[in-house]
Amino acid sequence: MIKKADSLQAAVYKNRFGGKGEISMKPLLSLDEFQGKGRLLSHTVIFPGSSIGEHTHKGDFETYYILKGTGVVNDNGILTPVGPGDVVYTENGQSHSIENTGSQDMELIAMVLFGA
Repeated sequence: MIKKADSLQAAVYKNRFGGKGEISMKPLLSLDEFQGKGRLLSHTVIFPGSSIGEHTHKGDFETYYILKGTGVVNDNGILTPVGPGDVVYTENGQSHSIENTGSQDMELIAMVLFGA
């Protein structure tokens, strides 16, 4: 299967998980395509000054791969600057948030898979 770029539709979310401002998420796979193994694979854009608020993973884990822009991740209370090429891994039971602290859009691939 091939999904052409112009067939993928982004949705804009305000204050995602209690965060600031707006983000855009373009799902790359549907729930059915995960075949019960996950729930999210998305090209995500966090606009300048915006964030995804702190949230805890329960029964799943999440990975961010930063493509563009700069920001700060709260990884279980530890604040760490991130930029292109960085990977953020949040295990089941752990919490995280991410904020775009730069002047350009921050782009990342987000993936949530099920696991213990």
